[in-house]
Amino acid sequence: MFQTFACITCFFSITTFFMYLPLQYLSDCYFQQTDHRDSYCSIATNDRFDCHPESGASEESCKERGCCWDETSEFACFYPKHFVGYIFNKSAVTKTGYSYGLSRSKPSPFPKDIAEIQMDVYFETKTRLHIKIYDPHHTRYEIPFKVPKADKRAQYVRYSFKTADIGEPFQFNVSRFDPLTEAAGTTLLETKGSLIFADQFLQLSYQLPSKYIYGLGEHHLPLLLPLENQKLTFWNKDHVPEDALNLYGSHPFYLVLEEDGSSHGVYIHNSNAMDVILHPFPALTWRTIGGILDMYVFLGPKPDDVIQQYTEVIGRPFMPPYWSLGFHLCRYGYPTANRTLEVMNRVRKAGIPQDVQWNDIDYMYKKRDFSSDFQNFGNQSALVKEIHSRGMKYIIIIDPGIYAGPSEEPYIPFQLGKKMDIFVKDSTGKENLIGKVWPGITAFPDFTHPRINQYWQQLIGNFHKLIPFDGLWLDMNEISNFVTGSIHGCPKQSPYENPPYLPAVRGKALKFSTLCASAQQYLSSQYNLHNLYGITETKVSYSALVNIRKKRPFLISRSTFSGSGRYGGHWTGDNSATYKDMASSVTDIINFNLFGIPMVGADICGFNEETTKELCQRWYQLGAFYPFSRSHNCNKLKDQDPAAFDKAFSESTKKAYMTRYSLLPYLYTLFYKSHANGSAVVRPLFYDFPNDKATYTLDTQFFWGSSLLISPVLQSDVQKVAAYFPQGKWYNFYTGEYLIGVSQSFFLLNAPMDVINVHLQGGAIIPLQEPALTTTTSRQNPFTLLSALDASGRAFGELYWDDGESLSSVPNGVYNMIHFFANETTLYNSVIKAAYLKEPMVLRNITIFGIPSQPTSVLFNRFPVPFSFQPHTKVLYVPRLNSGLLVPFQLTWSFAD
Repeated sequence: MFQTFACITCFFSITTFFMYLPLQYLSDCYFQQTDHRDSYCSIATNDRFDCHPESGASEESCKERGCCWDETSEFACFYPKHFVGYIFNKSAVTKTGYSYGLSRSKPSPFPKDIAEIQMDVYFETKTRLHIKIYDPHHTRYEIPFKVPKADKRAQYVRYSFKTADIGEPFQFNVSRFDPLTEAAGTTLLETKGSLIFADQFLQLSYQLPSKYIYGLGEHHLPLLLPLENQKLTFWNKDHVPEDALNLYGSHPFYLVLEEDGSSHGVYIHNSNAMDVILHPFPALTWRTIGGILDMYVFLGPKPDDVIQQYTEVIGRPFMPPYWSLGFHLCRYGYPTANRTLEVMNRVRKAGIPQDVQWNDIDYMYKKRDFSSDFQNFGNQSALVKEIHSRGMKYIIIIDPGIYAGPSEEPYIPFQLGKKMDIFVKDSTGKENLIGKVWPGITAFPDFTHPRINQYWQQLIGNFHKLIPFDGLWLDMNEISNFVTGSIHGCPKQSPYENPPYLPAVRGKALKFSTLCASAQQYLSSQYNLHNLYGITETKVSYSALVNIRKKRPFLISRSTFSGSGRYGGHWTGDNSATYKDMASSVTDIINFNLFGIPMVGADICGFNEETTKELCQRWYQLGAFYPFSRSHNCNKLKDQDPAAFDKAFSESTKKAYMTRYSLLPYLYTLFYKSHANGSAVVRPLFYDFPNDKATYTLDTQFFWGSSLLISPVLQSDVQKVAAYFPQGKWYNFYTGEYLIGVSQSFFLLNAPMDVINVHLQGGAIIPLQEPALTTTTSRQNPFTLLSALDASGRAFGELYWDDGESLSSVPNGVYNMIHFFANETTLYNSVIKAAYLKEPMVLRNITIFGIPSQPTSVLFNRFPVPFSFQPHTKVLYVPRLNSGLLVPFQLTWSFAD
């Protein structure tokens, strides 16, 4: 006992001395005797943290680190109990919280250890805690985006933060806290294992309060993340979605549902390559190879509260133009402008709504950005004119790779970029890095360069004068590269290319199918900025479209990072025409709403592989409820537009999209709320039912807002779907029929080939509008209010309305906001704001679900009006009101005594 105490004392009191001791001496000191090593190493298998994350572990190298060896364990080398890395050597109270100094008690196994680090703790808001661990003596790379700053310590916070005392090993925990009773609640995170802070390896591990963890994208996994030491890698990569491997975007954020139904979230503000390991006990390890450890904790306590708090840091989602909520049609493989128009006409003839037509790289001359193939798309401007004449919009694809090879005529995008010196450089910082993408050899714009806005806006603006497109599709921006690193290779000895620890990236090299990690941008290296390439391109493109079109931009980007939702949406990449990928898309759209990117959707019917009629029909039904609804497939595959199959198929798709278009006022209102306060548009069932554990694993259904429940068919050869209904009253959206006895249970619903099941939750009032073939037309149509009474006979709803495209609508308050209320005998409105008066807002019909019996009279503003009542479904229908929505109204109904 004395020997052990002496050893611990030496760790705590002579830190500086120990920094110069050999690792073997330290490990001997740490354990002293074999029996002590055994006691320190007696840790349950599932509770172990990996002490040798890089390759080449052996018993000798493990024990040199002062760690435990068990080759039968998943982590053969693991940390012992009470492992000492850093110790606290000072603390201070600051105006925003606390500041702590830490020093290493012994070297870590990774080169360029940081001997002294600092941990600053900011009490930023009542529900947001910020913890920043960094090197106080040397400036290190940090994400170059603005985040909210606190100038004083928040009061009455809902959390407590505790650390060990001076002279003790690094440790902290964050718990819930009630400022009124001063009672501590659930511990949200408690550090375990060892903190490591080396130049190219940073690691932090902590215990979680629950096994219910969500987020940490972009990966192809179930909604509820697996905890069997699941490793999730963050390094943006162009690849078809595969289970658990790193994909197009990086979102180091998670949400946890605690055992009592409360929720919290954690975000690591770090853009370097990273692994996150989810441990079964449950716990989590952050492991990144650069930057600092910059952590935000969001206290919720409701799931949507967490997302609102998260987007307050990374930025609220952009406000989309109304037309972008319509149906988008695209494919890689429209060989000509004429063929594009033929498919559009086929869809229109079938009576299927469409708002936006897209073209892939087919339109380009030799696949070069900002060019038209005049042989096949010589009439592209005429195509756009025809699209616009129909009240529709047009979107083109742009890739970041700028052709840099020989050309029969000067290629302005490259010549201008070379002149302005705005391309990504090689490791010397002097020569343009040259890769290879669709057009051949290419250079890559540096979207962190101070002159990039001028360059990019000039290219987009000049091309827009020729082809007046309405939005941009940003592809290949992970960055995707058809060669490894560059056509000249990458420096073999660079620490950026060969870090001491390599996260589990595809291709087993950071440079694989992208740029050299040692490549230089204006702000830093690709090693640091790689995961930000997509978001910086989206930001610069957003600014360009604002200045060129003077209207709300619409951008869809394949590569994303935390905060991308401020500037654009996302499609989930090159999926395949399989039921598995269709089902995974439900998880994808839920996750990206968690990540603050609500404008999201998958390629309907699948991008790769030939689709089938049944799969595609079911997928169009599901896709009609994606926030971003677009059909797209690969070159040389059969057409899969909604009119490409037989009449029954097109009628089914028409039915689904007429439903979508009728719901667009409700969807638009959800997007406004997302833009205004960060609320999710698409939600998993646990969002609004966090105390119902049956909802925690459900990833086959989803909500629009908190009112509309969508239950798609995700399997082949079935015409029924098992849907879960949480507690409450549930009504068939199409008929108003009340589902008896389904509360908190699964119910087998009929799902014939022309139906997707949609249910309205009791307590909701949603605005509808008569659908049309475009939103240009449907916006002129009258409104209907659909009310579904809850068990107490009440309901509430709201409607946001503006001109659908102006930049100034929200910031200048040029919009209308109307609230709707219902009780057992009355439905009425309350006009909160009426500042957009250019279009009439006519209320034509009101439908009410859940009326208990036949009314004897119905009055609208005290005057009798015609009505009908369906006794079987208990639906009251009041037609032909033709009243203004922006003036107060009241509908009342009465029953016989």
